Amino acid sequence: MRTHIRIVAGSLRGRRLTCTVNANLRPTPQMVREALFSILGNAVPDRPFFDIFAGTGVVGLEAISRGASCVTFIERDFRLIGELERHIAAFGVGEYARLARTDVYRWVEHWQAPNEPVTVFLSPPFRDFEQRLEDLLNVIAQLQERVQPGSVIVLQAESKAPLDELPARADWDERRYGRNHLLIWVKNNETV
Repeated sequence: MRTHIRIVAGSLRGRRLTCTVNANLRPTPQMVREALFSILGNAVPDRPFFDIFAGTGVVGLEAISRGASCVTFIERDFRLIGELERHIAAFGVGEYARLARTDVYRWVEHWQAPNEPVTVFLSPPFRDFEQRLEDLLNVIAQLQERVQPGSVIVLQAESKAPLDELPARADWDERRYGRNHLLIWVKNNETV
């Protein structure tokens, strides 16, 4: 099914992405994106942003629209990357976008975090919470370990996702929007 997703705010406000939605691809709803960027506030402008399991790339494009210094999209599906490349070109934001067509679980093994605070958004396929939970928790733990203090990691999950085993679980702030949950973790200087 083809659908249109609107960018909510910033320099690309009102621009639309056209994408094909299926059972494995559920773009972050507009209400959740609005809440996400409201929560992130100053953790977006002039900072590197990573859209992990990018899918349509709408969250990363929203980050570009709101002033992120650059956005790295990590997605393994070549069709989604192709659509994302077309949107980046059509919106004229290629200088702010980097595309990594690779499996997130392999990418994280070699990822070198920038030497500055970053914002990381993860929206894994909901089935990964059931079928690859250990691998997913490992990705999150590696991100937490490598990012600089002041960095923010956001995980989007479904309400039924098993989240009790998240690394540093007590340090995650959780917000609920219907069946969508946003979990936010900030690396402090004391965080190990």
